[in-house]
Amino acid sequence: MRKSTAALAFGLGLGLALPAGAQQPAPGRFSMQKSETGFARLDTETGEVTLCREKNGELICRMAADERAAFERELDLLTKRVEALEKAVQGGATAVKPDLPTDEEIDRTMSIMERMMRKFMDIVKDLEGRDTTEQGGPVPDKT
Repeated sequence: MRKSTAALAFGLGLGLALPAGAQQPAPGRFSMQKSETGFARLDTETGEVTLCREKNGELICRMAADERAAFERELDLLTKRVEALEKAVQGGATAVKPDLPTDEEIDRTMSIMERMMRKFMDIVKDLEGRDTTEQGGPVPDKT
């Protein structure tokens, strides 16, 4: 715990110790700095510090203790949510289906549509019987 706190302080100190002229963003997301026990990797977007060691020709990185605890809390929360969803599926719970309209609602809607169509047909019949020419002659066919 003491080493991770020291590494975290070291990583934060690196960010603060940069000269004012070096304010240009780095081309990559991560910045690596050599430390006593290996490397400190600074995520320039989030500010997270990860401790890395070279072992058998590979660079092995692990999260700092406080980041690890937050990661495990989130993992536990997600595990509980997955278990609850699996229980719901096994219990036969499915997605909620939308309610269909009642018979009364359907009847009311059909009544409104019927009245509308009757009025529309009355208008059409009225227009068919009118004399639209100026001389009062028959209405020309439109076919």
